Amino acid sequence: MDQNNQSSGVVFEDTRPVQITRTFQPAPSKIIELTIKYSGGYIRDEKSATLVLTGFVVLAISTSIFLLFSDSSSDTQNKSREAIEKAIKATSAPR
Repeated sequence: MDQNNQSSGVVFEDTRPVQITRTFQPAPSKIIELTIKYSGGYIRDEKSATLVLTGFVVLAISTSIFLLFSDSSSDTQNKSREAIEKAIKATSAPR
């Protein structure tokens, strides 16, 4: 508009489509719901439950790997084997 309150003839047309943003949050998995429910109030949201479950999985895997590859003593294995063989001989001996 100019000084006399008359339009200058410029018309702006907005032809861009209007974007409607909708946030969709899927329901949390059952294991996360159970973790929140049985945490005793320590875990209050889905993100915390996910972190706790991830930590548990990492701990379980690392413990399993440690136990799987730990060097067990051959003396203990020999003693166990001897005890088992002795028990088998004792039960299979004729009476």
